[in-house]
Amino acid sequence: MENLFWIGLVGALVALLFAFYQGRKVLKFSEGTPTMKKIAAAIRKGAGAYLRRQYKTVALIFGVIAVVLAILAYFPWINGAGLVNKFVPFAFITGGFYSCLAGFIGMKIATAANSRTANAASESLNRGLRVAISSGSVMGFTVVGLGILDVSVWFHVLKYVFHCDATTIANTMVMFGMGASCAALFARVGGGIFTKAADVGADLVGKVEAGIPEDDPRNPATIADNVGDNVGDVAGMGADLYESYVGSILATFAIGSTAGYGWNGMLLPLAIAFVGILCSIVGTFLIRTGEKATQMELLKSMRTGTGISAVLCAVLCAPLTWWIMRDVPGANWIGILISIFAGLLAGVAIGYATEFYTSDTYKPTQRLAATSETGAATVIIGGISLGMLSTAFPIIIVSGAVIVSFISSGGSLITNSAEYATSFNNGLYGIGIAAIGMLATLGITLATDAYGPVADNAGGIAEMSGLGEAVRERTDALDSLGNTTAATGKGFAIGSAALTALALLVSYVEVAQTHMNGQKLDMSVTNPAVLVGVFLGVMLVFVFAALTMDAVQKSAHHVVVEVRRQFREIKGIMDGSADPDYESCVDLCTGGALRAMVVPALLAVIVPIITGLILGVEGVVGLLAGTTVCGFGMAVFMSNSGGAWDNAKKYIEAGNFGGKGSECHKAGVIGDTVGDPFKDTSGPSLNILIKLCSTVSIVFSAVIVHVHLF
Repeated sequence: MENLFWIGLVGALVALLFAFYQGRKVLKFSEGTPTMKKIAAAIRKGAGAYLRRQYKTVALIFGVIAVVLAILAYFPWINGAGLVNKFVPFAFITGGFYSCLAGFIGMKIATAANSRTANAASESLNRGLRVAISSGSVMGFTVVGLGILDVSVWFHVLKYVFHCDATTIANTMVMFGMGASCAALFARVGGGIFTKAADVGADLVGKVEAGIPEDDPRNPATIADNVGDNVGDVAGMGADLYESYVGSILATFAIGSTAGYGWNGMLLPLAIAFVGILCSIVGTFLIRTGEKATQMELLKSMRTGTGISAVLCAVLCAPLTWWIMRDVPGANWIGILISIFAGLLAGVAIGYATEFYTSDTYKPTQRLAATSETGAATVIIGGISLGMLSTAFPIIIVSGAVIVSFISSGGSLITNSAEYATSFNNGLYGIGIAAIGMLATLGITLATDAYGPVADNAGGIAEMSGLGEAVRERTDALDSLGNTTAATGKGFAIGSAALTALALLVSYVEVAQTHMNGQKLDMSVTNPAVLVGVFLGVMLVFVFAALTMDAVQKSAHHVVVEVRRQFREIKGIMDGSADPDYESCVDLCTGGALRAMVVPALLAVIVPIITGLILGVEGVVGLLAGTTVCGFGMAVFMSNSGGAWDNAKKYIEAGNFGGKGSECHKAGVIGDTVGDPFKDTSGPSLNILIKLCSTVSIVFSAVIVHVHLF
């Protein structure tokens, strides 16, 4: 089996070639009228300028961290063996580079597809859907392709150049997950602050105060709003799920090595990822609709593609798991297969649960829209309670997947049994494989997510270009579907983050123990170090969420002031005889996002190290447990509240409770404005926080073991 790892390189090639094919297909469509081309060019320019400035900031921080890792590589305080240590800083950099590259490519195709989607929607609803989903496919398959490429290249270098064994490779490769996590957090936080500052500013002044429609060209913040959709919801989401995808594979590598599964335990995750790519490609061709499709029919089309991909993947994983794991000592291939099924099923179930609480085709969001009849306050209260209630199903689903995968793969919940110690690592491998199963069809799952911002931009371009009402109805239908798929994608990302973070937590414990010379760890909650670590982990989640929310508030404040100034000082904006200064709002959002993203992101790096230096390995275990559990629940709550507020507003705009311009609509807009940083800044960033804390802890585990105070 050890000579079959070329399958990763083949999978990467297939995914990247399919992404290239889909990108070429999108670019063959017309951008539409000169006005549409002009608007699309302004959005591309703003998004490109922001990402260039963001990447310069990230490059400086990466340079500092790489120097620190290079210094540690000269001491026995980092994983690996011999010359392998010297490659850890480079692995960190490549992880970050590929993460940024995935987001950048996704953003480039999204900004090229927005006007093309609007123009295609002028011909038919299905044509607009196909352009947008093809654009999303570029994002999805670029992420999985680059992810497997990064893993496979480093594997082949370590195995065939340095002739490392499976354990050394696994422990060393976990390191470069930190680079992907750092880049993802900067992309998510920075992009989230940008997009929501622009969105909040545009809504509060444009919709509520001036009473003009969404994406009206008279609104000075409308271009910044459309730019934000791309840098936050496309580039940020791409980097986020790239990190989850790579992190789950690397964590399972490490656990499989500890369980004694050798090369077979490392090959299976790559083989599942390869099968997932093929099944995702099949699924993308099944997403299509008729001209008069309702919202439920559009949603069914998306479900058909993702559902069939998951079923095909499950079917193909059965013979694959038998072939790879049947002769591995101590491995139960049927139990491991059940773990794969548990992960796949959990991913689908989380998607349905998220859809139920956030889509306006179901009662929870419709009831939330009804609260607008008594004002904005009740809309906000209702959205908060809905988000809190919505955490129950995802937590139960993930918990069930963890228990099922652990037991089926050979683990035991009876801790005093004779076989507990020997079966423990087998069960942990099942949890890692469940995370792989959940992310197996990421190509199509991310395609349906990245589709959303493209559809949103298409609606904005249709509005600003003055296209007909029929076109706007089609883009509104696509946009509304995009809100649901985006919410579902966030739920999926958070669920996969929880499983990946659990696998990384286990990897941290295993790695730390290799440096402890046989010392025992006391990880019980009665250990004060563990208990204090749990408190610190919960605190980190709340402080991180507060900082990111506050950053949106401050940046949005500046945008609101600027939009009001332009309405007041530039005569002729409202009657269309003068153009607003769009670039000033883009610059405000860019500067505010770049300044505000550094502190929250650095917290995720600094807090685990300081906790470890003071409280030791047990303190970090508590920190990671607190961050994972609290962060998971908080992320689901914030993302679902925000998604429900957004779709409740759209439900009102569709003609319910007075429709656009009514008092109910204004209350709905305020609720949506509160939800913007919930669902697109703080909530999605939390799932990266919990994984980055784990990878940082793994990287600095030897330092923590040797230097801690208590």
